[in-house]
Amino acid sequence: MSTFVWTGKTRQGAARSGELPGKNREEVLGLLRKEQINVTSVKKKATEINIPGFGKKVTDKDIVIFTRQFATMIDAGLPLVQCLEILSSQAENPVLGKALEEIRGDVEGGSTYADALRKHPKVFDELYVNMVAAGETGGILDTILNRLSQHMEKSMKLKKQIKSAMVYPSTILGVATIVIIVLMVWVIPIFAKMFTDFGGQLPGLTQMVIDMSYFMQSNIFYMVIATGIGVFIFKRYYATTKGHYQVDKIALKLPVIGDVIQKASIAKFTRTLGTLISSGVPILEGLGIVAKTSGNKVVEAAVMRARQSISEGKTIAEPLGKEKVFPPMVVQMISVGESTGAIDSMLSKIADFYDDEVDSAVATLTSLLEPMMMVFLGITIGTIVIAMYLPIFEMASIVG
Repeated sequence: MSTFVWTGKTRQGAARSGELPGKNREEVLGLLRKEQINVTSVKKKATEINIPGFGKKVTDKDIVIFTRQFATMIDAGLPLVQCLEILSSQAENPVLGKALEEIRGDVEGGSTYADALRKHPKVFDELYVNMVAAGETGGILDTILNRLSQHMEKSMKLKKQIKSAMVYPSTILGVATIVIIVLMVWVIPIFAKMFTDFGGQLPGLTQMVIDMSYFMQSNIFYMVIATGIGVFIFKRYYATTKGHYQVDKIALKLPVIGDVIQKASIAKFTRTLGTLISSGVPILEGLGIVAKTSGNKVVEAAVMRARQSISEGKTIAEPLGKEKVFPPMVVQMISVGESTGAIDSMLSKIADFYDDEVDSAVATLTSLLEPMMMVFLGITIGTIVIAMYLPIFEMASIVG
């Protein structure tokens, strides 16, 4: 059996496309004619080679666009199955399109939309599934989907801000590393040979740089292997629960960077929890979801400890106040929200405030990193250049 990709139109003129298994092209054409599809093209699908770690993935942007479109269709009164059929056929991402097609089949078979989504954890996370389940139960699926898309858009904006702040220093550091390697491995040896031919005692700084150059030339292969092994060991350690927790703990203590990470984590925690509570998800279930989707093991551990205390009858603010990762202002505002019965809106206000704080912290980080990188480049490359020119200056003075 092969898979065939087809396009065509219904009797009403609506465009349709999809994939069908079949022994040959004629069999697929026969199946489509039975469904009253006027076929315009049928082609055998190319064989895909899937390599672990590579290939197309479903991005947050893909999910946001799908969720927006889905909410609009549901709000317009279209049946759930028809919405999924339309969106799966027009999905630009083939992985998402395939997942939606399978979800449509499960819903047609009697499954709830949330249960069908739960079968695709790599595409739809726990937060998404639980909010959809709450929307189905309360009969407000379109409202929940709009909240979800807004929540995801704000989360994407936060990620983009942090990534943008790191692009410039990362680029400068990468270029500087390449320049230093080229100088030490290829340029310095030329000067070293010239100085050797000339004879005489080299200045201490020059000799040190030449020795470093010889070391890099002799051991560049081993250095590359050692770096690769180091990265591999770090990834394996970070993949463990203890390792992930320790790295996140150290990251929170870093100057400036730790401040950005903490504020971003608080913004994500409050916004996600506020969205879940306003959607009708129980507080304990919501805290469990928030902890797992926080992205920081220190925050996750703090939330889970707070969740345990809340399950024993305590308020939300009381156990959170004992955790150092949550500032006193956040705890006090949550306490006010609990006492007034407006915890969801209070959490949204805290998230908005910390979004602005992240903007400010990212701007501060960028303004500090740029001059630091320039000083690093100036000192490193300047030292190499001076070390190479010192013997030349001495030669000129002797000749003079």
